Amino acid sequence: MITIYNAAKILTMNPQRPEATHVAVRDGRILGVGNLAEVSGWGDFKLDERFAEKVLMPGLVEAHCHLMEGTLWSHTYLGYFDRMDPSGAVQAGCKTIQAGLDKLALAELPLASANEPLTAWGLDPIYFGNERISRHQLDAISSTRPIGILHASGHSMNVNTKALELAGLLREGLEHGGIPLGDDGLPTGELRSPEIMGLASSHVGLAREILACDEPGMWRFAQLCIRAGVTTATDLAALLPDETVDIMQRVTDDPAFPARIVPYRFHLGVNPERLIEHVQSLAKRTTDKLRLGGIKVTVDGSIQGFTARIRAPGYFNGAPNGLWYISIEHLEYILETALAKNIHVHLHTNGDQATELVLDTMEKVLRRVPSSDHRFTLQHCQLADTAQFRRMKKLGLCVNHFANHHYYWGDTHYAQTVGPERAERMNACATALREGVPMAIHSDAPITPLGPLFTAWCATQRLTSSGRVLGETEKITLGQALHAVTVGAAYTLKLDVEIGSIEVGKRADFAVLDDDPFAVGAERLNDLSIWGTVLGGRVFPANPQ
Repeated sequence: MITIYNAAKILTMNPQRPEATHVAVRDGRILGVGNLAEVSGWGDFKLDERFAEKVLMPGLVEAHCHLMEGTLWSHTYLGYFDRMDPSGAVQAGCKTIQAGLDKLALAELPLASANEPLTAWGLDPIYFGNERISRHQLDAISSTRPIGILHASGHSMNVNTKALELAGLLREGLEHGGIPLGDDGLPTGELRSPEIMGLASSHVGLAREILACDEPGMWRFAQLCIRAGVTTATDLAALLPDETVDIMQRVTDDPAFPARIVPYRFHLGVNPERLIEHVQSLAKRTTDKLRLGGIKVTVDGSIQGFTARIRAPGYFNGAPNGLWYISIEHLEYILETALAKNIHVHLHTNGDQATELVLDTMEKVLRRVPSSDHRFTLQHCQLADTAQFRRMKKLGLCVNHFANHHYYWGDTHYAQTVGPERAERMNACATALREGVPMAIHSDAPITPLGPLFTAWCATQRLTSSGRVLGETEKITLGQALHAVTVGAAYTLKLDVEIGSIEVGKRADFAVLDDDPFAVGAERLNDLSIWGTVLGGRVFPANPQ
């Protein structure tokens, strides 16, 4: 049966026909886009007028996020900013360290077993003058149960003494940049980098696969997608054992699940040879709503967590340089083998030194394995300068900028991490486009809230939370920002032949808006209300009656 949806306006993101009023759908695919007379020639149809006063645009594509955004909401939120949960309720932020500790203490009271972990997330020490929580402060809440707090950056966590004991880390003689030590020679309780955090995470309820593949969490994540207008979302750093993929397939196969999920296999936890083998086997399990077979490589850490690798003159406040998460040899092997076997790779590079390493390595491996359309994508890539963007273009790389950083951490980058000049060029969207580098923008949820229209607002306004414009010359237009969260993001996932625009033959995936973004204007884009989504022709309202 053919269904024709009409709308006040359809923004197609297809430059050959940028606007329309009707779209015809059959079997989850788009048959035609135009006016009623143009799309009604396919045969008998049902006219669905529920969107007659709405605006349709392609389903928004979140090309860098994590399914753990859904699962984390079963734990205690300790973030600085107020944040909406999957139900639509707003959870208040914690404005002091003590407020966070008090909230954690309240969350401990109803736990039945003395051994049950107490888990929290969203802590951001940079908002508290980089004051650090010690294991002793967490021991005051409980010394019998393991306690873990995941930082907002996702690259550090705090644990109590019990958790350190369970992880085998409560001992002297540890020498690792990811394990700060106190005056007593023992760990302070702060753990940095996925490698080190992994030693304790399973004991404190923060094991990556528990977070990513908790079935109720996937459904909570789905609710966030509908509210954000998202129809395709990545899980950009998953370990993907068989039992995890089983859960993902079962959930995404349910017709009521409203999003296409694109998980990439994290490079950590396995040697490079086994990584390639695993990814090749995963590709065979791809379905319509679960796309497998890519690799995520994390090269360095977080700028605001001072674990990113940056070039001279280093951190503005004199902090030591960050951490490498992969050896040069392993990086070269993964990139060269992936090119040879046509495996797609995304690479996390927050600092410009990490970006330079990837550029140098890509230049080397492309001489041995030429590729005209690999679309390997630099994720975050926050400190890249113009010369690096020129190299990206020559090497065929894409970039996916973390535009939300301007709002959430722009002031601290300006004053603490990299200083005024480098802070103003962070996430240089305008430079990327000017130099011809294919570009997307993202939220990295749960690091910041899932919401591509907010991300687009960040890229057009470049406002910090205090109201400072951070990099006037790097602002992009509203049209460029909407492209970056639709077909631009789809391009970086090698899915632009299926999604990202409303045109004949593509998936019938739409975001349903209450107003026209161009009528609202870039300045108010973050206030635009989202009615819901359509996935493969199936309608998902954000607030079902």
